[in-house]
Amino acid sequence: MTDVRELGLDCLTEILEKGRHSHVVLRQTLEAGRELPRRERAFLTRLVEGTLERLYELDYLIDCFSRITTEKQKPFIRNLLRISVYQIKYMDSVPARAAVSEAVRLAGKRGFRSLQGFVNGVLRTIVREHAKVSYPRREDGFSQWARVVYSMPVWITQELLSEYGEERTERMLSGGLSGRPFTVRCNLSRAGEEKIRESLSAQGIEARPVPEVPGVFTLTGFDRPEEIAAFQEGFLQVQDVSSVLAGLAADIREGDFVLDICAAPGGKSLHAADLLAGSGHVEARDLTEAKVSLIRENQERSRFSNLSLRVWDARIPDEAMFGRADVVLADLPCSGLGIIGRKSDIKYKLTKSAQEELAALQREILDASWRYVRPGGRLVFSTCTVFPSENRENARWFAENYPFVQVNLREELPQRFFVGTENQETNDREAGAGWLQLLPGEKGTDGFFIAAFRRTK
Repeated sequence: MTDVRELGLDCLTEILEKGRHSHVVLRQTLEAGRELPRRERAFLTRLVEGTLERLYELDYLIDCFSRITTEKQKPFIRNLLRISVYQIKYMDSVPARAAVSEAVRLAGKRGFRSLQGFVNGVLRTIVREHAKVSYPRREDGFSQWARVVYSMPVWITQELLSEYGEERTERMLSGGLSGRPFTVRCNLSRAGEEKIRESLSAQGIEARPVPEVPGVFTLTGFDRPEEIAAFQEGFLQVQDVSSVLAGLAADIREGDFVLDICAAPGGKSLHAADLLAGSGHVEARDLTEAKVSLIRENQERSRFSNLSLRVWDARIPDEAMFGRADVVLADLPCSGLGIIGRKSDIKYKLTKSAQEELAALQREILDASWRYVRPGGRLVFSTCTVFPSENRENARWFAENYPFVQVNLREELPQRFFVGTENQETNDREAGAGWLQLLPGEKGTDGFFIAAFRRTK
């Protein structure tokens, strides 16, 4: 019989101790455990993702009651306590006594019998006393308070505060801890919305349309995407609304040649191929064969014949491509802070120096790629982050140094993304300048940046 808690513990070891990406580890674990009932798969997913989301808070609680701080504990014991405290505090369906007894059992099973008493003592004390713990106070320092309450590194919070202020920063931090909807885009050149919805309904899956974004649904009532018939048929592509908006900003017309220079896993490339409706062509590129293979999997399932793939380092100019593309899609490497609601480990691995290097890498890629756009053609620069140095500042730099003018995105994208309360003035100004910054927790999307440019000569 599969031990789901032990699986979760092994996942955390891979992610937190070996540095592997959480979404990759969890996906591989779920694929290997296909025999697991749906309820146990859901438990495993929440246990891993929830522990990662609340990591700093869990450590804070453990350190309040342990004579040995989490930093000095053996990695296995540290992660065992973390998943147990998460169950105690955040999983109402798990009796506290079960979380404690299972932790003690796992400690013995994995060769830590001498520490079973320690594990038992710490967890039993937390069960009794955790509700009485005093957290840092917001008025004594927002960043230190947010480190515990939202499990966000201090330096990231300080960066966000300097740009967005406390209210919007807290909304982003809260959005990073909220459950994210499962969003799909319909390949409408393959099947109409009605046919796709009928197929979903036949499987008991509820599809709710995303307002003002045609062909995009949020889905509930299923377990694995690969078991959805419409997905198997290539009628659906898993894609966040924000990413779909980047495709719409490209203003792709039938017959266009589209070059996607950093394409994996291929959502925007497939969207472009769908918008071409069997005409034109899309060339999707990425740095390694492993990344290109991810695009290939989606292409084969979606059965688009107007899409070709190529391994290419986007930092290296391809002279054979100069002036050929009607549209260049540049979804560039970034810090990924806009998707922490889906990949919580990003915030713990990111450093200020790495973030600065990514901003410089973006400029290097844009400098190598702008000549691919024909005069009159369009380049769309996008990221899934919220840092100005990777977004607005690089968009401004590009507009000032290359023969492009910025496109008014308000004329290209659904109006509801430009209408709001706190962010209306900012988004109006930014849309007029040729870019749009979406923030997690505000518009029902991931944090995402989109800028559009038209080549003048």
